Amino acid sequence: GNIFTQQPSYFSDLDETLPTVLQVFNNILHKCGLQCEGASAGPQKLEEKVSVTAGNMPLQELKDIVLYLCDTCTTLWAFLDVFPLACQTFQKHEFCYRLASFYELAIPELESAIKKRHYEDNSVFADLWRRISHSRKKMTEVFHILINQVCLQPILE
Repeated sequence: GNIFTQQPSYFSDLDETLPTVLQVFNNILHKCGLQCEGASAGPQKLEEKVSVTAGNMPLQELKDIVLYLCDTCTTLWAFLDVFPLACQTFQKHEFCYRLASFYELAIPELESAIKKRHYEDNSVFADLWRRISHSRKKMTEVFHILINQVCLQPILE
């Protein structure tokens, strides 16, 4: 067994943690000058006209965002891979919808920013491209695990 079967109260801890996980996606969108859709979007202040985009931000910031995204996606995937029962809790927070919205908004923007930038060192481009591709793959895999657990498994059982 795993720690969740030993300690069922961890499910409520997970439930309380998920808004923070979703906030990671919102933070990335915000840093790229993109507005997230859905409940958490909130009204945008007029003076908050965003001029920084993934395309014009400093390279170090782009690197940080891609690294942060890659770490987040890999961790989410690893967690759901070893503990698919958590999917029900994820779905209570409309995780599939939020992940899909994030993917649609952020990934094309980040990929385009990585491709269009001029690099002193081509290995930096190669590294960023590898990480954004890995992030994309892990997001797709997370989505598959969620759909499988939340939608397909109940039908098969």
